[in-house]
Amino acid sequence: MSIKIENLTYVYMPKTPFEKKALDNVSLEIEDGEFLAVIGHTGSGKSTLIQHLNGLLKPASGKIYVDGTDITDKDTKLVDIRKKVGLVFQYPEYQLFEETIAKDIAYGPTNLGLNEDEILRRVKKSMKMVGLDYDEYKDISPFELSGGQKRRVAIAGVIAMEPNVLILDEPTAGLDPISTRAIVDIIKGLNDSKKIPKSKHEAIYKQVMKEAVAVGIGIKDNHVIDDVNIYEATKLAMAEAIEKLSPEPEHLLIDAMTLDLPIGQTSIIKGDANSLSIAAASIVAKVTRDKMMADYDQEFPGYAFAKNAGYGTKDHLSGIDKFGVTPIHRRSFEPIKSIIKSR
Repeated sequence: MSIKIENLTYVYMPKTPFEKKALDNVSLEIEDGEFLAVIGHTGSGKSTLIQHLNGLLKPASGKIYVDGTDITDKDTKLVDIRKKVGLVFQYPEYQLFEETIAKDIAYGPTNLGLNEDEILRRVKKSMKMVGLDYDEYKDISPFELSGGQKRRVAIAGVIAMEPNVLILDEPTAGLDPISTRAIVDIIKGLNDSKKIPKSKHEAIYKQVMKEAVAVGIGIKDNHVIDDVNIYEATKLAMAEAIEKLSPEPEHLLIDAMTLDLPIGQTSIIKGDANSLSIAAASIVAKVTRDKMMADYDQEFPGYAFAKNAGYGTKDHLSGIDKFGVTPIHRRSFEPIKSIIKSR
């Protein structure tokens, strides 16, 4: 998902004696999967810039495009943009407020209207990604943690929203060298197979299909997801993919989970970044999904499925408003859940 900034200007306290131009005609393009650092002295406008990227600030002039959507357009639903662009503020630990770590991380996903199983999946996954064991830390108050651990919890809370882009404002500010190193390692680990530009997916997919000893693909539809939740449906799809492999694998490498199968397995945190096998499987999954969505786009025109991969983009939500819910929409997810309930 790309972000494009065109001639962005922002002025604090305009038309007053305290008027200050923080950004002046800034243009920038961030490609899908890019790992970018913005460096500048205090007061140079770094925080001001990034707060524009999910619509927290409105520019005096200029345009900002997130995944092709102009977020400066008055008709753009910023809540949808903020689902895509996660922002971790400077000193984010000051924003912790719940009585336990698990509840604090679950706050965002809960407000998305997700079911309890999906919320739990996201909390566990995000805690693993920042190096916090769920069983050990879930019931501890975030205010009992060290500064570095609080920073991890705050980052996990944003990761749990599963944004396409993660923006961090001075994420290591005020930390000791050891905590700084840990946070930097976490950030690097988050930049997994998603850093591969979508334009290269097809070529990599063809190479994997050509060179791999075996490829198995498992697919579970929206009805299964609604019945058992997306986490369990993912495991069922993985089991189906494994059944299709010939020869049968002797050992499984799995991204951040284990399966109830009589085969030896290794669960790898940030598997896309740490295992070429998992990264290759991820590309096969993404290309397969994109092809399915292109077919759905032909079957159900008006929802822009070929462009949005099923995510709640402006075009997708507009299609739902105009044409209604399709047979492939998941009934247990928002906003479909509320639409059906209101009938």
